[in-house]
Amino acid sequence: MNLFDYTRPASVAEAVAAAAVPGAAYLAAGTNLLDLMKGGVVTPTHLVDVTRLPGLDRIEFLDDDGVRIGALVRNADLAHDARFARAYPAVAEALLSGASAQLRNAATTAGNLMQRTRCPYFYDPASPCNKRAPGAGCAATGGATRLHAVLGWSEHCIATHPSDLCVPLAALDAVVEVAGAAGTRDVALAEFHRLPGDAPEHETVLAPGELITAVRLPPAAAGFSAHARYLKVRDRTSYAFAVVSAAAALRLDGGRIGEARLALGGVALKPWRAHEAERLLAGQAPERAAFQAAADAALADAKPSGAANAFKIELARRILVRALTLAAAGTPDRVPALPGSPFASSFAPSPAGAAHG
Repeated sequence: MNLFDYTRPASVAEAVAAAAVPGAAYLAAGTNLLDLMKGGVVTPTHLVDVTRLPGLDRIEFLDDDGVRIGALVRNADLAHDARFARAYPAVAEALLSGASAQLRNAATTAGNLMQRTRCPYFYDPASPCNKRAPGAGCAATGGATRLHAVLGWSEHCIATHPSDLCVPLAALDAVVEVAGAAGTRDVALAEFHRLPGDAPEHETVLAPGELITAVRLPPAAAGFSAHARYLKVRDRTSYAFAVVSAAAALRLDGGRIGEARLALGGVALKPWRAHEAERLLAGQAPERAAFQAAADAALADAKPSGAANAFKIELARRILVRALTLAAAGTPDRVPALPGSPFASSFAPSPAGAAHG
């Protein structure tokens, strides 16, 4: 690991000023950053430790019926907050499907948004990677592509974003609160992560030194609590990133779908919101034919980024149909014992359709 300077600021303003130095990086739990530093994948010259910043570790239920999740709220604390899990069950299920219990006890909300791709070529400093060294090329292209993107990729990068949490957040129109030298601003989570294009080294819309302070879910998000699920297909039942995942949330009116929210994970370099599929579902009966048409629309632009990942397109269709089917059946009264897993035991929905941890 290279030598670096270390700063522990006492306020958000001090943190933003400290991180304005070229080569600086924010440090919270370090569950991703420290691994990257140890492997020589990233070499920050200045770490700005934000773990002691006041007020960023709170879950606040707002007067407008939305919720504000501080940047430093731990994944486990958020998933096991009973009030939060009842209102946003797909988010809780996504959190509990990720990593291990030990990591969930450490990892933070903002850190989850900022985690880097798990592409093995990105993690190998000996391999060309446009994310690590712009212009170096993409070793993944023509390489081992089984887990790589099928939507939104470019010749410069075919990696995927690894987050579980971000998928239901994107579906539910979450907003990211950002502080910077010019003040504060809100960014829709669906627009927070960038597709690779010709500059895959730019992964988010954050300007240098900007700091995530919170994530907000709007009041409408809780309106899907009775019919919301997160489903994740992975190589192991636990402690594995998604091959493909899906968040599905429905609002049913008179036996038909009044509104749908859908997003896919593991298919692109950002959570993939399926707007056209949502539009097709509105007004339809919650039946397999409608779900299949929505899945076809969601994957209409998909194409393999390598010979080994064509299967992900059909897998994504099937997992979206399965997630919609589970959501239509009703949110279970408890998070399944294997959260997010298609192999989890079925649980009967509660009368209110509200899950809790």
